[in-house]
Amino acid sequence: MTNIKYNLEERTAKFGESAIRFCQTLPKTDINRPLINQLVKASTSVGANYCEADDAESKEDFHHKIGICKKESRESKHFLRMIATANPEYKDHARDLWIEAKELNLIFNSIYRKVS
Repeated sequence: MTNIKYNLEERTAKFGESAIRFCQTLPKTDINRPLINQLVKASTSVGANYCEADDAESKEDFHHKIGICKKESRESKHFLRMIATANPEYKDHARDLWIEAKELNLIFNSIYRKVS
């Protein structure tokens, strides 16, 4: 069995699942609702687009989907930062997710550059 740290399909799925669980704990305020919505979209999109990249029909298609993974992981970082600002009591948990989003972004940046 592949080590989970290097299984990107599993790792990106776990990231999306963790973001969903985190968002479920946040208070449903007027400020949080749009931030939660955006974070769930971005964080779950990373894994969905990685799955699509894995089944790409061409090198160009793969490159495009990995580019989306790169963008969505970066967007996840942004919304985690905004959530931490709006909810200082959740800052530590948001930071843990932010670190994973950053690592995923670095991985996808590396893949994207190598495929160019």
